[in-house]
Amino acid sequence: MIMLVIAAYVVPLPDRDTGWSAVVEYRDGRPAYVFLSPDDKWRLHVELERVDPAFVEALIALEDKRFWSHHGVDPIAIARAAWSDVTSGRRVSGGSTLSMQLARLYEPRTRTLPHKAIDMFRAIQLDLRLPKQDILEEYLSRTPYGENLEGIESAAWSYFGHGPQHLTPVEIATLLAVPQGPQRYAPSPANTQRLQTRRDAILNKLIAGGVFRDVDASSALADAAINAPPDRFKPMPREAAHAAIWLRSHHPLELRIRSTLDAGQQALVEKQVALRLSEFHAKNIRGTSVVVVDHHSREVVALVGNLDFMDATHGGQIAMFDRPRSPGSTLKPMLYALAIDRGLALPQYLVADVPTQYGTYRPRNFDGDFAGLVTLKDALSRSLNLPFVDLLAELGVEQFVGELARMGVASERAVPGQYGLSMVVGGIEVTPLELAGMYATLAEDGLYQPLRLTTTDRTGVPQPIFGKGAAHLTRETLSQKDRPDFPHRRDVNGVPAEIHWKTGTSFGFRDAWAVGSGPAYTAVVWTGNVDLKPSSELVGSEAAGPLLFDVLEGVAQRSQRHLDASPPADLVEVEVCAYSGHLPGEACEHRIKVLAPVHAVPTTPCPYHQAFDVDPAGTAVVPACKQPTVTYHRKSFVVLPSAVTAWLTARNREVPEAPVFGEGCGATVGGAAPVIITPGEGQIVTMIPGLPAAAQNVPLSASSRAGQLTWFVDGALVATAPAIERVYWPPTPGKHELVVTDDAGRKARRILDVKSGLAAN
Repeated sequence: MIMLVIAAYVVPLPDRDTGWSAVVEYRDGRPAYVFLSPDDKWRLHVELERVDPAFVEALIALEDKRFWSHHGVDPIAIARAAWSDVTSGRRVSGGSTLSMQLARLYEPRTRTLPHKAIDMFRAIQLDLRLPKQDILEEYLSRTPYGENLEGIESAAWSYFGHGPQHLTPVEIATLLAVPQGPQRYAPSPANTQRLQTRRDAILNKLIAGGVFRDVDASSALADAAINAPPDRFKPMPREAAHAAIWLRSHHPLELRIRSTLDAGQQALVEKQVALRLSEFHAKNIRGTSVVVVDHHSREVVALVGNLDFMDATHGGQIAMFDRPRSPGSTLKPMLYALAIDRGLALPQYLVADVPTQYGTYRPRNFDGDFAGLVTLKDALSRSLNLPFVDLLAELGVEQFVGELARMGVASERAVPGQYGLSMVVGGIEVTPLELAGMYATLAEDGLYQPLRLTTTDRTGVPQPIFGKGAAHLTRETLSQKDRPDFPHRRDVNGVPAEIHWKTGTSFGFRDAWAVGSGPAYTAVVWTGNVDLKPSSELVGSEAAGPLLFDVLEGVAQRSQRHLDASPPADLVEVEVCAYSGHLPGEACEHRIKVLAPVHAVPTTPCPYHQAFDVDPAGTAVVPACKQPTVTYHRKSFVVLPSAVTAWLTARNREVPEAPVFGEGCGATVGGAAPVIITPGEGQIVTMIPGLPAAAQNVPLSASSRAGQLTWFVDGALVATAPAIERVYWPPTPGKHELVVTDDAGRKARRILDVKSGLAAN
């Protein structure tokens, strides 16, 4: 006996390193997607707590009554089996314990007496070196159930379409009937009668043995009388395919990956996407991704990776929720909130949207037109580009890139020095998951936390990106319904209550986005093509907006949360100029009160209003020109930048009355130096051979609040003209210094490179 024990510890255990099936679960533990094991088996490792205790009790009663007390081999069972075989003249029972059966599952061999002895040794070895619970779990995970199906959890899903946690007596009897002869009893039309006969025999035996009693026994017999056993295998769970495959790639060592996905929300979103498949195909749109986040917990509750998983030709199996794409205008609300929080702007600020050039970059709006003068709030609502390019220039590109990195944009894309002003209109790429994290931050009052995709993910300490007040004012702007990106179909259906949203379209119509939040959930919708193929139908408001609203409306019905629309405590009322939205100067006659963050009230005074003394004829004068015999009154004027005035004048739009000064008694309006618009910085002019220089004049224009501008090229005077007019210069080859100066001597400089064109041979 001592030698047997020594051998049991010295001899290595059977190889138990069998490959298991990995499974990605919904948040409630139900399998969403089961993967085949490395040897192509459905083999799920199961813990005892995941198995109905009634099944364990029935298994032990049927197969190994003294499992908890013997040491791998049950001498009583073996003796009884041997006596039965001798008295009946045939093999009736083998007397194998569960430990012996597990040994045969590890090392399959024919049933001979020598092999039986090996099984007994292995069983003793297993019992000495493994806890009883581990032996039982290993047995339950490896039991054969037909074809490539192993283990009770795999069998329960494949036989009945549910897990083994809750089994009826008839289901228990069915699962106990198959392992002793899977080829004869596994579900198939040919095996149905044999399986039913064996199932019923086992059920009666368990009732007779007292495993099922009273009501359970009666209902079990009634159930067996009217329900035949399964005659075919059900498909193993394979839902949320993109999310499951992506999660497994990020957790390759885990067999059970408990995701944060909600089965109901996932099904709802997948249905909404499926309903649009034919519509999108008709528009040459082959890709779609949807991310839905519980923005309070930052748990991703639904995740759709593409339009059609089976469409391999168009990259249907690529999980686009983790692929960076140009976000169009969807980053503008982040810049808007940051600018408000830093005291750079308020929603009521009056901003210019007229043609402007930044070096070689000339921002244009989606419709190709400009709006003139608008409030910053309207600029966001209408998704105008130039006001946000200006705002980014004021905040700083590098600071904005840094804030995006703090909100989860991957470090390999949030690289300092890599981007210019165009990044705010789509010049940087982000993934739908990253964008969902940003808008969840906006929904949660400016506090960023990483998204959670598994129950083991940790969000960490919330990081403040911008304050509650800035978040509130941004959400308020994004809640406006009378906007150009309002989907036409919602004119009839309306917009779900308490939703703020933004759409975006990338340059070249390659990506259409819609992203927004309700009281409980934030959703991101991307549509496009994996191969970057453009489509004129890829417009955010039409290709992505309707799906966003349907998703948010659907998930909102599963939540009882409501949005608190009251302003947060960090907003205070401040008085601003009613015209410009800036802090009022002495020339601002009309004033209103607006909300601003208490820690970042803008300090820039109104740049549009100027007050001058005016004589009875309406002529403005400066103090040096005032006559003692003339009575003057103080009058307020709106003085616009010359670029804005020129644009309004060209469009026959009303221009505010400007001050008119007497001869030799002009005044220079305060403000910044002129800003050269054309030629653009870095621009190269190539002359056409054979054409006179006078016919190739280079336009010179700048924006200024001064009345007149004077232009010089290489120190030589070109012209003095009203600021709203262009000046033309006949070019000569070489590099030239352009200087423009206003009445106060403020200057701007630019280098222009003029090259000679090559004459044709």
